[in-house]
Amino acid sequence: MHDHPDRIAESWAELVDTARRTVADGLVVGTSGNVSCRIKDLILVTPTGVPYDRLGPGDITAVDLEGRQIIGSLRPTSELPMHLAVYRDTSATAVVHTHAPCATAVSTLVTELPPVHYMTGALGGPVRVARYALYGTDELASHMREALRDRTACLLQNHGTIAYGDGLGQALDRTAQLEWMCRVWLAASSLPGHTPSLLSPAQLDEARAKLDGYGRHD
Repeated sequence: MHDHPDRIAESWAELVDTARRTVADGLVVGTSGNVSCRIKDLILVTPTGVPYDRLGPGDITAVDLEGRQIIGSLRPTSELPMHLAVYRDTSATAVVHTHAPCATAVSTLVTELPPVHYMTGALGGPVRVARYALYGTDELASHMREALRDRTACLLQNHGTIAYGDGLGQALDRTAQLEWMCRVWLAASSLPGHTPSLLSPAQLDEARAKLDGYGRHD
């Protein structure tokens, strides 16, 4: 577990920076939300109840895939069951969970975010809402797993968002895209007498195929 201390330190610094960005970008308030990343079978995760601007190099917090603490004395986030479920089910190397306001609002209104924009395809398709369960429970993690099937992000009913990716940057970007789409849908659906136009499954598939090659130069 400790044969790559430099990589662990670098990953922890990136994790803390990502967590601070969730606050700066208005995706969380205070110590709500949490961030994690995976190095082989080691999961670095933000600790519970500690403001991100107070976290430093000596606060590294890490668990194994069973949730046993391997590094640090600070208690891992209470949402550890969700993070571990993602890592067990997918090839993700990073997870971001937030209480983004527009996304949380949408989670109270629908069971699936209506596909108002082609970036829906970047998340695997229409974003589902995981059924409500008390935070930090295995029940919530189970509902999240169901909502994340074939998706890279979902909403958590009356709670917030969770997204994963191949790195912290991608997980955070997917979180931001989801919050932006929720804001767009809320704005479009708030105009009396008008209903937002939605993209069809075929249009989403077309967008997803094109997005798969976005940014490639080969």
